[in-house]
Amino acid sequence: MTATPVISVKPLVLAAPERGEDLRIKVSAPTTGGDLPIVLFSHGFGSSFDGYGPLADYWAAHGFVVIQPTYLDSRTVGLAEDDPRTPTIWRQRVADAKHVLDQLDLVEASVPGLSGRVDRSRIAAAGHSFGGQTSGILLGLRVLDPESGQGDDLSDPRVRAGVLLATAGRGGADLTPFAAEHYPFLNPSFEHMRAPALVVLGDRDDSPLSVRGPEWCADPYVLSPGEKSLLTLWGAEHSLGGIPGYESTETTDENPERVALLQRLTWAYLRRALEIEDAPWTAAQKALAESANPLGRIESKGGSGA
Repeated sequence: MTATPVISVKPLVLAAPERGEDLRIKVSAPTTGGDLPIVLFSHGFGSSFDGYGPLADYWAAHGFVVIQPTYLDSRTVGLAEDDPRTPTIWRQRVADAKHVLDQLDLVEASVPGLSGRVDRSRIAAAGHSFGGQTSGILLGLRVLDPESGQGDDLSDPRVRAGVLLATAGRGGADLTPFAAEHYPFLNPSFEHMRAPALVVLGDRDDSPLSVRGPEWCADPYVLSPGEKSLLTLWGAEHSLGGIPGYESTETTDENPERVALLQRLTWAYLRRALEIEDAPWTAAQKALAESANPLGRIESKGGSGA
């Protein structure tokens, strides 16, 4: 698909009195085309809707409406550590994501020329790091209480598929002592995450939160049922080559070629998972498998090239 010009509008402000402050979002969409599917993108801890341009811009230029909320943990919000909302930030993120979906009429009407061009039956959730957990919860991931072992079902049937980028794996003994003490929400169960998803990890993403090394981020693929694909990127660290932003200081492994591959593969996967077309995903897998110097590997389960 040929790239088209993109219109981006920010901040769009959604009233959210129960949240303590209004929810700010950014919306990016191609200037032409109809029946546009939606990607609801969740940023990593501390970031904002200004991040992740390499992915959001690409997806929008190739036929998606990309909606990026700024969550309460963003550095642009400046929430105090002792704020009573801090312990349940993970849950508030999910509520914010659902609030965006509840307000799609307003979102669509607020972007010039977008009204009537959106396909609301095709919605995917994507996210990086902490945002990957947020997206996973919309797909069926459950955060278990460390004491009871129970977790609420906060999934959303409007979200049909996902892309989980450098997302945390199991909790418990797999966490470092620091992570276990400070991040009790890092205790996910993937057994109910049945919706199709592409899980992406870097084989050098040695998280300080886990004692298991890079393979920890494969758990959303290994431990979940249903159609899933796993993309392992060789040499990639937590930023996966630079997805948080162009020339971002968060990027420790800048690699434009890797980011370009990730752009193409995630786009193609979303097209397939949302039942738009299969050919780009099939071609992308074939090209990676036949490359003389592959940047990674794709494996799938639960279906034909899930």
